[in-house]
Order: sequence, then structure tokens, then C-alpha cells
Amino acid sequence: MRCTPPSISMPADGTPITDDRRGAARLAALWARGRNLLGTEYAIMGGAMSWVSERNLVSAISNAGGFGVIACGSMGPDLLGAEIAATAALTSKPFGVNLITMHPELDRLIDVCLEHRVGHIVLAGGIPPRKAIARVKNGGAKLLCFSPALGLARKLVRDGVDGLIIEGMEAGGHIGPVSTGVLAQEILPHINEIPVFVAGGLGRGEAVAMYLEMGASGCQLGTRFVCSSESIAHPKFKQAFIRAAARDAVPTVQVDPAFPVIPVRAINNNGSKRFIAFQHEVIARFRRGEIELKEAQLEIEHYWAGALRRAVIEGDVEWGSMMAGQSVGMVQREEPTAAIIGELVSQAAAVLSLRDGGPAAE
Repeated sequence: MRCTPPSISMPADGTPITDDRRGAARLAALWARGRNLLGTEYAIMGGAMSWVSERNLVSAISNAGGFGVIACGSMGPDLLGAEIAATAALTSKPFGVNLITMHPELDRLIDVCLEHRVGHIVLAGGIPPRKAIARVKNGGAKLLCFSPALGLARKLVRDGVDGLIIEGMEAGGHIGPVSTGVLAQEILPHINEIPVFVAGGLGRGEAVAMYLEMGASGCQLGTRFVCSSESIAHPKFKQAFIRAAARDAVPTVQVDPAFPVIPVRAINNNGSKRFIAFQHEVIARFRRGEIELKEAQLEIEHYWAGALRRAVIEGDVEWGSMMAGQSVGMVQREEPTAAIIGELVSQAAAVLSLRDGGPAAE
């Protein structure tokens, strides 16, 4: 059953604002800049999750009023082009593509997005090269980038990006060292030139409303959408999410501080333990001079891509990678994407209504 959220249109007919309309109107005002940038009804971005954020889930998020984002991951140009075309066949609403900056064919992937008239590109996985930023901007697409610190956020604003995403360590997949709440306090008061979207650990609309009131223009969620009806994730993968608690989603261990490896948050299983041994193997080869540093890092990335596919597509929840954010504890059932978005919007509007003097506050 579709969960219908309250309308977020500002009242223009002069009638009194009811409590529901009051919260919806407040929500509309708070995330107006995010909606305008994305071209969506709600400023809710879908996190780009490899093997999960493909045509079916991406189009479902966009069709429900949010902003779906294709996870390019390790796709090559031809495969990405086919995925974009397949997504466009399922929705007439805006959607974006997430590209990893360390991908060896980054320039060509950007060109593929531009050729398919993708309106928004998200660069992730590292500091975006200025030539990549220029390539996106010159091609006419809107550009969003991740920023883990205020200094980088200011640099990206100067470089001309159109929006920022600040993602805390509570998120699933690759994570940084700082929590969402601290990043929000560090960055939101100082970045006003462009919209900022908050991500990492978000599972309810009340949290979304809180960050909007702090100055965010929207939010990004990934883990909540894994168990949507439209997600192609294997039933065993979804059941693992439904059973998991927040404390089950833990970051991987870096075995050698001299060999930088970006930690990954996932539900702990034998695959996480295997990754520790894999790191030792790759580092040993690097120290013997058999591979270069970048090649070693790419091998580690490919490990995660393969392990994640085994879990998401094949249902290997014991040895595959169970990437999940700490909000996994709020995933309680499989349900339509529209119901998830509707619930988030309704929760955000309700709490904003209470703060503006709704009846429950009496």
C-alpha cells in the first residue's frame, strides 16, 4: 500500500493553515533549495549503493518524489550507458549518477553521463580533480560532491560545485572518521552559498527535520532503501538487514597504519574477517614491489565490489560484504519505496508542526 505524505505545497488560497499543512509548509520552506537543485518533490536523495542502486530502485525513488542515484562503482562506460538508458525508460523524473573519482575511466564516464543528458553527477570516493569538475560543469550537468571537512567544503564551493553532501561515519560502505552530527555542526553554519545534503545514519523523518533546521537543504539515505520492494537485493540480504541492530554494522579494521585503507561499515560476518587477511596479502605484495600503491588500493576496492555482489545478488550473507549503515536497526520490514519516502516526509512534517505549536504540544 502506498503511504501518501502530506502535501508540501505552500498554501496560496488564503485558507487557515491546519496543523498538518503547517508542518508541510514549514518542511517545504526548509528544503526548498534542495528541491530546486534536484528538481524533485522532496529533497531526499538515494544513497548510491553498488549492486543495489540500479535502474529499479533508482527509478522507484525518483517516481516517488525523491532523487534516485545510480551507483556506477566499477562499471565501464558501455555498461553505465546501458544502465542510464534503462533507468530513463522507467522514469521521466530527475535522477543522477554517482561516479568514483579513482575510476581509471572517470573522464569517459563523465562523457557518457553527458551524452545521455544526465542532469546531475555526484563525484565520490576522494577529492574530485578540478579537470573533472570542469568537465561536468562545461557539459551542462549539475555537480554534487562529498565533503568530510569544512576546509574542503569551502574549496569545492570556490571550484563551482552546485551542491555538497556531508556524510558521517554512521553511514554504510566507505566511511570517514567523523560522525554526522559533528560534521553538521562544523559545516552547516558556514556554507550558505550552495545547498548541503546531510547523510549517514538517517533513518527517520525527525532526524531529517533536525538537520534541515540546522541549515541543511536536504538529506541522503541508503540503508533504509535496501529493503524496499523495488530493490533487487537478494531475499537473504534483505532478511539480514531486517534482523540486524545498529551495533551489528561495524567498520572494518585497518591492519597497517602505513598502508591507508578507507574503512567500510558493514554487518559483521565471516566476509569482514576475511578482509583482514586479504589486506595482509595485498600489503605483503606491495612491500615486495610486486604492485604499486594505487594498484594495491584498487585491488582492495575490487575485493569489496566482488564481495558485495556475492551478498546482494547471490545471497551469500556469510562470506559476502554486508555493507550497511547504523540506521539498519530501523529497517524493520520490506515495503514499497513510496511508503518509505512517505513515512519520512510525514514524520518530518509532524515534528515540525509540533514545534510550531501543533495540538500534541499542548
